Amino acid sequence: MATTPTWPGGKSAAVSLTFDVDAEAGWLGEGAEYARRLTILSEARYGVTRGVPRILDLLARHDIPATFFVPGHTAEIHDGLVQTLLDAGHEVAHHGYLHLRSDKVSATDQVEEIDRGLDALAKAGAPAPRGYRSTSWELTPETFELLVDRGFAYDSSCMGDDRPYVEHWEGQSILEIPVHWSLDDWPRFGWNIDGGGNVADPAEMTRTWISEFESARAEGRHTSFTMHPEVIGRPYRLAHLERVIEHMVASDDVHFARLDDIAATVAPRLLAAR
Repeated sequence: MATTPTWPGGKSAAVSLTFDVDAEAGWLGEGAEYARRLTILSEARYGVTRGVPRILDLLARHDIPATFFVPGHTAEIHDGLVQTLLDAGHEVAHHGYLHLRSDKVSATDQVEEIDRGLDALAKAGAPAPRGYRSTSWELTPETFELLVDRGFAYDSSCMGDDRPYVEHWEGQSILEIPVHWSLDDWPRFGWNIDGGGNVADPAEMTRTWISEFESARAEGRHTSFTMHPEVIGRPYRLAHLERVIEHMVASDDVHFARLDDIAATVAPRLLAAR
């Protein structure tokens, strides 16, 4: 059962901006052959070297807290990234270790993805992550059980509602902050020589995301947007994201929040209603 809470400050809607900092792990997790593909790895690295700084500047200009899902491998090889995100007031959440799709690997590998990711984030200085997002939003029963066992406060991988809700599997449950492909930059712009999404007109994203925000205002709900620094961090795309943000800010009717804060707001009602 999903319910609508009263958002802080009497705002009609709540919005979370989220960023998956996949970096090189996003490709290395696809297969060992990507370790030789220096061009594609360099574009992934661009997300950290250029995309993240631009995103942080944009968020700071509008005083917006965000959630960054960071694979353990990214935290390990990009020294200082995690601390930079934390110093800026953002949430660092769990996104596996090597960005392995849980539906394509063994149960043992799924355990390693969770636990190595936890260890790497801890070594990078992050507090114990409250939230998790699965690679490519594929969540298996094995990983679901691991999230419950490891005490995660929320997951952000499923699509069973467009409001926060409780996801169930065989007697276990976790707070879900849902996602959707239409609210993700990757299907629009994620592309490489082997295929992928279209190099789309970013104005379509602007229109779609503003429409999503306005529907959230009308319904009094929370919505979130998913982005990747190597994708949205291209300047012309980031300019369109800023147009979306400026529209939201001008409404003076939105509560911007990290996902862990959204979880803390909605959990008492949703979990009590189970």
